[in-house]
Amino acid sequence: MANNHGDFIWYELMTSDAAGARDFYAAVIGWDIETNSDAPKDYRMISASDGPVAGLLPLTADLLAGGAHPCWMGYITVSDVDACAAAIKDAGGSICMEPWDIEGVGRAAFVADPQGVMFYIMKPIPPADNPNAQSTSFAAETPMVGHCAWNELSTTDPHAAKAFYGALFGWVQEGDMDMGPLGKYEFWWDGAKRFMLGAVMPKMAEMPVPFWTYYFRVPDIDTAFAAISAHGGTVIQEPIEIPGGDYSLVAADPQGAAFGLVGARA
Repeated sequence: MANNHGDFIWYELMTSDAAGARDFYAAVIGWDIETNSDAPKDYRMISASDGPVAGLLPLTADLLAGGAHPCWMGYITVSDVDACAAAIKDAGGSICMEPWDIEGVGRAAFVADPQGVMFYIMKPIPPADNPNAQSTSFAAETPMVGHCAWNELSTTDPHAAKAFYGALFGWVQEGDMDMGPLGKYEFWWDGAKRFMLGAVMPKMAEMPVPFWTYYFRVPDIDTAFAAISAHGGTVIQEPIEIPGGDYSLVAADPQGAAFGLVGARA
């Protein structure tokens, strides 16, 4: 079954050191990242054991000089990129890059919500021999090692964010956890309520800006935790137990891109 409007379908690492990122994520998550690519802008595939789950975009000197910095971005599929981009602007968001076509891949736009959190929207072109192809980069219904397991928005205005993403993508907020003085950690479901896609929470004071954090699944959280520091990364939040018995952590890679991990404890 093909992905629906509002589903996360892809993730992208923008980095200032592609070779360094390749070594780091191989050690921490077990990914295989292409050493080079014939694709435009040297776009490289990031693969788990069962195939591609994300992409790596090397940041050129010009991009860095223009203010780009290492980070992770998510792609949300939409039924009409141009219409959705216009709706985002009408809802108080902004268009960072106007809609463009990626040959053989689809149509995309780089946008931001009203609080300034950036992400991509995209209408992919399915393979000719598989028109109902479904992305599992976000393993929405079945845990998959190396795939994204959770999408978490830290924002300066959770109420406005729920209204924005709900109107644009049909997401439904249901259920929450009380974090005391930090506020509520509120769970988000896809529009059809087939699965929980992530959560929205108030931005903590020590966070410089609101942003999305994407959590990738590892087979053993403690092994990955040790590998982060051993390979030049920085642990921001040590492993904590989460509902269901898994553990999660938040870290930054050696180039400064923040990400999360989810996994069991042996």
